[in-house]
Amino acid sequence: MTRIDITADLNSEDETGFVWTFLDEADDPAVIRPGEVVVAGSPLTPAVCEVIDLVEKPVGTVVHLRVLPGTIEQYRRLLDRVGA
Repeated sequence: MTRIDITADLNSEDETGFVWTFLDEADDPAVIRPGEVVVAGSPLTPAVCEVIDLVEKPVGTVVHLRVLPGTIEQYRRLLDRVGA
């Protein structure tokens, strides 16, 4: 099973057009920084995402994510191919 950096509903976009979730949904909030590439979603539906920004709101910190193309398995094959 794939480890998720931050839980998110990958079908939930806000007015920005990006997927959003709250920072407190992160396994390790220190990893969730703009520009970082993370695994988001759920163990059943993981996706590689770019962290776009963090927005402080009265209800908590909102994280905006851009879902990147491809599957986790495609990224694994890429890393194996390039020796990373």
